[in-house]
Formats: sequence, structure tokens, C-alpha cells
Amino acid sequence: MRHTCALKTQLKKARKTKTNPRRKRPFWKRLIVGAIVLLLGLHVLFAIALLGLRYIDPPTTGVQIQRRVESFFASGTYKKRQTFMPLHRISPTLQHAVIAAEDGNFYKHYGIDWGQVRQVIEDSADAGEVTRGASTIPQQLVKNLFFTTHRNPVRKAFEYTLAPMAVMILGRNRVLELYLNVIEWGPGVFGAQAAAEFHYHTTAAALNREQSARLAAILPSPRRRKPERMSQYSAIIQERMRLLGW
Repeated sequence: MRHTCALKTQLKKARKTKTNPRRKRPFWKRLIVGAIVLLLGLHVLFAIALLGLRYIDPPTTGVQIQRRVESFFASGTYKKRQTFMPLHRISPTLQHAVIAAEDGNFYKHYGIDWGQVRQVIEDSADAGEVTRGASTIPQQLVKNLFFTTHRNPVRKAFEYTLAPMAVMILGRNRVLELYLNVIEWGPGVFGAQAAAEFHYHTTAAALNREQSARLAAILPSPRRRKPERMSQYSAIIQERMRLLGW
């Protein structure tokens, strides 16, 4: 009897001290795996959203939601102006002016202009600070659709992965069409049609070369700049258009 009890006790101790072959992964490994799964899941959701945007015009965007929320904490009234227009009803001169101003290699790259990125890095290294951005139209579209204007490394990282996806899924013409219809052109002014009406009391289709260049000139800071004050920069944009054959 005593022998049997001693044997049982030894077996229990052996089970306790036996190494579990299915030991849990270290916490840092589980954290990395979880982050990878989360990122992949987010990219799948973004891809589904982009597929939908091939055929459906967005009712709102991340930046438009941001402006609406900001208006709750600001004085005065906020009015959103936007009328979605197909690309063929937006003046070609405005299309060309925006491309010349914001992304001269729009028809050559696939979401990221690596030549411009390299140039910005070199210029910034010489100056000791970041001198300018190198965002392409697809990158800016991704920012406007899904994010806000607040700068942070996470948003920038998503821009670099989602911009090529946007070009691949949407195609260049749809990217340009969406971009021209969702970007800001003044306080509460979104899209080319609203910009033409607000600044020039005309339509997006009727914008001339001078008006188009001036509208493109305010895009870097649309809530502060005014087209009528953009004489110097609009002249530069028109020269870029000429060099691009427009």
C-alpha cells in the first residue's frame, strides 16, 4: 500500500515538472504577430473600400469629417459645399493645372514618385530640415479619403502602401476624378465644381487657363490662400503646364 502511494506521488511530481511542448510564445512575439494580422486586416478593408469607389462616389471623406468635427469647436457657422462632377465635365485646363502643380509625373509613376522622394531627401539633408513634401496625387487622395490632415508617421506609412493599391484598383482617371472632387478649395469648399462656383461664379467645365492655374496654386493651403493673390505661383504653374505640353 505504502509502495503504491509513493509511486502515485512520484508520478504527480513528474507531471508537474514535465516540460509542456506547447509552451506559449513570448509576449513580444505574440504582439508582433497580432500587429501583422491587424495591418493585413486593415489593408483588406481599405482594398474593399477602394473597389467600391470604382463605381460609387464617396458621400464623405476623412478630411470632410475632420472639418465637420472642428466646426463644433469653432465660432461661426460651417457650410459644406460639394457637387460631384464626372471627369469629362471638369475643365481639362484645371486637370492639367492641378497635375502640373501637385504631381508632374502623375502619368508615369504607380502611386509613389520615388525620384521626387530621393530629391526631397537630398535637399532636406543639405538644408538640415525637411524642406518640402513629395506626396503624389494618389497619396493625397488616400489621405483625404481615409485619414485627416494631421501629420503623423502612421498616416504617412499607410499612404505609401495604399497609394499604389489605389492606382491599381481605381486606375489613373478615376484617381484624378475622385481627387478633383474631394479635395479642399476653401473653408467648407470641396471639389472642382464648388471651387469654380465659390471663387469664380462659374462651373468646373468653364474654367479658363488663368482661373485653373490660380485654383491649383491655393491647394497647398486652401483655407488660407486666395486665388486672386496667387499671381506669381500661378504663372509658375502655367509655365510647368507649357513644359508638359499643355
